[in-house]
Amino acid sequence: MNQAFVYDAVRTPFGKFGSGLAGVRPDDLAAHVIRESVKRAPGLDPERIDEVVFGNANGAGEENRNIARMGTLLAGLPVSIPGTTVNRLCGSSLDAAIIASRQINAGDAELMLVGGAESMSRAPWVLPKTEKPYPAGDMTLASTTLGWRLVNKAMPKEWTISLGEATERLREKYGVSREAQDEFAAASHNLSAAAWDEGFYDNLVAPVPGTDLVRDEGIRAGSSAEKLAGLKTVFRTEGGTVTAGNASPLSDGASAAWVGSEAAAGLLGLDPLARVAGRGAHANDPQFFGYAPVEAANKALAKAGIGWDQVGAVELNEAFAAQSLACINAWGIDPSIVNRHGGAIAMGHPLGASGTRILGTLARSLQASGERWGVAAICIGVGQGLAVVLENVTASAGTSTGKA
Repeated sequence: MNQAFVYDAVRTPFGKFGSGLAGVRPDDLAAHVIRESVKRAPGLDPERIDEVVFGNANGAGEENRNIARMGTLLAGLPVSIPGTTVNRLCGSSLDAAIIASRQINAGDAELMLVGGAESMSRAPWVLPKTEKPYPAGDMTLASTTLGWRLVNKAMPKEWTISLGEATERLREKYGVSREAQDEFAAASHNLSAAAWDEGFYDNLVAPVPGTDLVRDEGIRAGSSAEKLAGLKTVFRTEGGTVTAGNASPLSDGASAAWVGSEAAAGLLGLDPLARVAGRGAHANDPQFFGYAPVEAANKALAKAGIGWDQVGAVELNEAFAAQSLACINAWGIDPSIVNRHGGAIAMGHPLGASGTRILGTLARSLQASGERWGVAAICIGVGQGLAVVLENVTASAGTSTGKA
């Protein structure tokens, strides 16, 4: 079986809802990170790209249903490069990377460009079609920005509650306090700000032409649990804990990464960063979607043949502080290895782009620290989770200063 490697990753700064990137179409965001990926590969003949696979959670608007193909064409790549779009909601772009790695393993491809894009600002309202023309009653527009819409009446009601209410139920089940959530959220902001100040994201982020955004827009340096404690709860007025401060914000952005075989190094003119060592997917009750990464990551580690005691870095997408803490507690790991460079509560969570963001951040984090093993994991609405285990190729060659 051929081995699959991550060679490079790049993303846009993530913009707040209705703000820094709201004027940019999602297919243009995709085209931007595709162009940047090609620019960063000095040996690349674009004709050698086997396929582009992108994630997108909406698909109802300017994405034109297949944002991978649209972004490839808009980026000016050869029309002969196929493109396919994956929709596993929040996990879409991590799924894109998983799909690509399997194609590499199987020998069906040598070089794949993966990624994802989402404009939650520009997600349209949709109007359901009527069974008969000219209905006498009112019709209601449904927002496609986030969460359930046009729900099938056969779905049990406990499955179709809001993501926020689902998180309240999850934190009740697993005993996560409001104080712990606010502390986690404050750390996300401060770690993100520090990582930007220290230059960690300089080689990972490419600003979008025509915009003024150069850093993730949602970061609030100097955040504290005490400040966040003053925010009102959003989903429950009585006994609630989830606030706008301890949840990821609606966001816009795009991300991309090269996934290829060992031979792809010659095609790109780049050395690999990390090997895809294990993959895992898991599903549970939809209302406990935030807990699904627990078993997804455990499965990925089993596939890689290692245990949590060997993991030196974790990138866990922070949909909500409560679900992130529930996962960390279940794994029984040191919280200090999780999201060292900040997370989605601060940086934002443009649904289709977040999976490749955490994968690229993990690969660069392992490279910077010298640790050998890392896990990227993400929760997904409607009760799913995905995870990927990466092995630092430099550390595996025997130069690791971190965990073996």
